[in-house]
Amino acid sequence: MDNKIYTKTGDKGETSLIGGTRVPKYHDRIEAYGTVDELISYIGLIRDQKIDEHTFSILIEVQDRLMTCASILATDCENCKVKIPEMYDSDIETLEKEIDEMEKDLPPLTSFILPGGHPTVSYCHIARNVCRRAERLSIKVQNQFKNSGKVIQYLNRLSDFLFVLSRKFSIDLYAKEIAWKPRV
Repeated sequence: MDNKIYTKTGDKGETSLIGGTRVPKYHDRIEAYGTVDELISYIGLIRDQKIDEHTFSILIEVQDRLMTCASILATDCENCKVKIPEMYDSDIETLEKEIDEMEKDLPPLTSFILPGGHPTVSYCHIARNVCRRAERLSIKVQNQFKNSGKVIQYLNRLSDFLFVLSRKFSIDLYAKEIAWKPRV
């Protein structure tokens, strides 16, 4: 059996969705799950920082759920021979619980804040922005292909989680949050 990483099947700019459909590598589904894959890497970057064990374990769970999201976005078959993992309401509820728990220790927001203050905080903001892009692309895919709406819900809640996590890390790492003061 040949287990090489390269298959050469994409050398002409096409790839296969789960189910076998060949599409160009710029296809909306590829953009959506590719952006989710990018987000998985950024979550790994956050996880690789000096962070508490609880957050570390939550981020591994987030990466796992994002792999599920990518699988759903890459699926183009109703009766696939392969079992596709699913997203559940409990996945979204877990993020909501984590957000609520972190917010207990955060000062109320009175304005927008400028991302930054510490590399770990900035990584959260970058991941949040990639998450929002993944959400927008997933909405586009949903409108065209009717994949799982739970992916969109999860990405929406995850971007909120990443924002609140950035604020938590600002406190944990003694980074100053700088309020945006618009010139009006």
